[in-house]
Amino acid sequence: MSVNSALQAGVSGLAANASALAAISDNIANLNTTAYKRNEVDFATMVTSQAVKGEYSAGGVLGSAKQLVSQQGQIQSASSSTSLAITGDGFFVVSTKGAGLTATDPREFTRSGAFSPDASGYLVNDAGLYLQGWPVQANGTFSINPSDLSQMGPINVKNLGAAVQPTSTVTISANLDQTTPVGAGAAGYVASSTTKSMASYAATGTGTPPDAPPVEISVVDSMGGTHKFAVAFEKTSTPNTWNAEIYAVPASDVTTAATSPNGQIAAGVVKFNTDGSIDLANSTLFGSAGATPTITLGASTAATTPAWAAGLGIAGQSFNVDLSQFSQLASASTVTSVSSNGASAGNIVGVQVGTDGVVSAVFDNSQVRKIAQVAIATFPNANGLQATNGNAYTATLASGQMTLKAPGAGGAGKISPSSLEASTVDLSTEFTGLITTQKAYSASSKIITTADTMLDELINIIR
Repeated sequence: MSVNSALQAGVSGLAANASALAAISDNIANLNTTAYKRNEVDFATMVTSQAVKGEYSAGGVLGSAKQLVSQQGQIQSASSSTSLAITGDGFFVVSTKGAGLTATDPREFTRSGAFSPDASGYLVNDAGLYLQGWPVQANGTFSINPSDLSQMGPINVKNLGAAVQPTSTVTISANLDQTTPVGAGAAGYVASSTTKSMASYAATGTGTPPDAPPVEISVVDSMGGTHKFAVAFEKTSTPNTWNAEIYAVPASDVTTAATSPNGQIAAGVVKFNTDGSIDLANSTLFGSAGATPTITLGASTAATTPAWAAGLGIAGQSFNVDLSQFSQLASASTVTSVSSNGASAGNIVGVQVGTDGVVSAVFDNSQVRKIAQVAIATFPNANGLQATNGNAYTATLASGQMTLKAPGAGGAGKISPSSLEASTVDLSTEFTGLITTQKAYSASSKIITTADTMLDELINIIR
């Protein structure tokens, strides 16, 4: 009977509009939820077969809820350096726990990037979900696997210890006075002599004094300790040629051969061109003429020399000494600058994240150490993901196969550090939908009351 079908159509209208009201309510409630994706209910007609000619049987309406996950919310600035947003496609990979995470533990996906360190140093967002990433390898790279979640782990930004960078490069800019007279000790100077070298003079006060103030350089060892070395020069009777030595101050910081002056780690001549520029191709301070300007010190336990003193207990190291800015001009001997790239032990003072998702720790000795790289998970159909608590999602058959990518690679979005993605809810749209849904619900209820009245009339026929 068509009146009954009208009654059922009214009921389906009530149910569909009630679902629409629920979706709108969720949207309005999550107006300020980070990276929330609005829901909507689409209506589709239900058609029944018209069994009796000349009569129409109502089918009604079916409400189908969906979440518009693929919509991009507005990117807004945030005060925390660990607050992250994704500009473009993809999701952060997260887990429900940090410490003790295993390969079998479930992973979820979210765009809610309000991450901050917890008490253990793990980056966790407001919903208690821990950010996952690829840990840095020993060579400073990341082992990126597009499908293996077990290669990833929670990102910890605190339990890193102190940062030390042994010196690997020293750069000196200085001038030697070309008018310096040849000293009395030049004729008898012997670099390898324990009584005539400049290293011996520095260590014992007997030997050949330098003709210019020694240039002092600082070298940081493998444990963050700082040591002083000196580069000393003595003018020879050969034009534009100086004897040169590099030695430790104090000499006890290094071990040298028994036949070598205490503390001496390099000796030779430094030559200059007629325009005052240094002639490194014919200088022998670092070995043969034109040799790479490198100082190599063995470990404290090394049998070779020169090496760090046994009592220091530190690893061997090599560092380059850049003398390309040395000159010999007719002006006072002076040092313009001395710089090195070493850094003694420092403690972490901050965290920074790049657009490529690389999370780095910043130390108070100006060192920056890579920790991990944030992974971005993409899906063929993001709208097919299943929503879970905490504004996160899980993969489904409808969403398709997950692919892990580095931020900005292969169509994945880039990371916006110190930013958060806003909710995609628009209040004007929701309030408009609220009004139309209320009217539609009232109209559907009117169908039911009208059908009820008609049924009453039918029943009253027999009276």
